[in-house]
Amino acid sequence: MGSVRVERTEDGFVARNERGAEIAIGADDGLFSPVELLLAAVGGCNIMTVEPLTAKRGHRLVRLAVEVSAEKESPTLLRSVTVTYDVELAPGDSGEVFEAVAKRVHERHCTVSRSLQNGTEVRLELGR
Repeated sequence: MGSVRVERTEDGFVARNERGAEIAIGADDGLFSPVELLLAAVGGCNIMTVEPLTAKRGHRLVRLAVEVSAEKESPTLLRSVTVTYDVELAPGDSGEVFEAVAKRVHERHCTVSRSLQNGTEVRLELGR
């Protein structure tokens, strides 16, 4: 599927994918924390899958956004992640297609959400 490399830099940390894109990571203002990146991954996976599937069915959403929030169970464990859609439907659209697609994406198509729900194993390899 691919990989991401995270490295310490003079300014903090940076993640780079195999295609050359990068994002700075840290706790300072203007940076994403690792947990925020996880929430962005959940939101991105859902919205980037919902949009084309909804459009394919002839329903163009005027506005499509998601708010992704997390509730902590302990300082180092999330209890739950909630995806809340913010949509504006085209005039005359009942929203039934969007709702059906969004539910199907959540249940079957979003790799990130499904991986969290199923408790995907995270392995540790200590290289030198």
